[in-house]
Amino acid sequence: MLHFDCDYMEGACPEVMRRLAETNMEQTPGYGTDRYTKEAVELIRQACAQPEAEVHFLVGGTQTNATVIDGLLRRHEGVLAAETAHINVHEAGAIEACGHKVLVLPQHDGKLRAADVERYTTDFYRDETYEHMVAPGMVYISHPTELGTLYTRAELEELSQTCHRLHLPLYLDGARLAYGLVAANADLTLPDVARLCDAFYIGGTKTGALFGEAVVARRGLLPRFFTLVKQHGALMAKGRLLGLQFATLMADGLYLHLARHAVGQAMRLKQGFLSAGYRCHIDSPTNQQFFCLPNETIDRLSTKATFEIWGTRGENESVTRFVTSWATRPEAVDELLSYLE
Repeated sequence: MLHFDCDYMEGACPEVMRRLAETNMEQTPGYGTDRYTKEAVELIRQACAQPEAEVHFLVGGTQTNATVIDGLLRRHEGVLAAETAHINVHEAGAIEACGHKVLVLPQHDGKLRAADVERYTTDFYRDETYEHMVAPGMVYISHPTELGTLYTRAELEELSQTCHRLHLPLYLDGARLAYGLVAANADLTLPDVARLCDAFYIGGTKTGALFGEAVVARRGLLPRFFTLVKQHGALMAKGRLLGLQFATLMADGLYLHLARHAVGQAMRLKQGFLSAGYRCHIDSPTNQQFFCLPNETIDRLSTKATFEIWGTRGENESVTRFVTSWATRPEAVDELLSYLE
């Protein structure tokens, strides 16, 4: 079987595995106080052009979102997000389980618009009964979005300015950030993200690491964050396993190199489906590709490959998602496309 379900089906890229094996018997202090974690922190600060940024390493994406959002919000506040946002649809109520509400706004190709944030916040405080309601306390976005689409620099600048004017921290979920940074025609860079967002994370789980995410935040934004990470079960005693992986990924451009491979294979996949006469559900330039396929085609391909039906199965046609990774073999893409003929 061929596998295009997601971008974390393999273990870790060879470079990470090699470094883990080479240092396996070293004895280091725990909880991120080791030299590898310190090295990773400095490499990330350099890549972000933010020498004073706070950098924290957590074990996974859901834990990271829940912990950062919990750290940014007060008890009476909720988080503004697009209706298609990952925290709203695919995190099993993790945010609500922390005592905070996801305040849903319209999505535009998966993206959140600054005008909607401003309208919601302004209308909220115009309501004389607002003290009885959950107040907007921050804004959540992801790049790429849940639909594989990207924010432009202009869009993120507008959103950032709006959030700062409204005193709402802007948090960016970067589970697949690398794939957004290397996509064709993308004009956002890592320093742009660090400059325009109050906090974000660099995803490792979906980009070559065994596990782990790196939170980057404006200094002083998340006080006592170490304790909060531990409360959320997102702290590793063997913290060097996270630090070493990110030190490896961030050195010599490896992180973006892995992403370029995945996006390149996704573009080959996209062109193959289009050439075979199928259409895209949405035009994604990243490693997630969404196609509208007849159910009979889905059933036939399912005997050869694994992928996802996105949402509910339609009566005659359904939306499917195919995802490539740093490890996707060109031969696997060729084989999948051959089944379309």
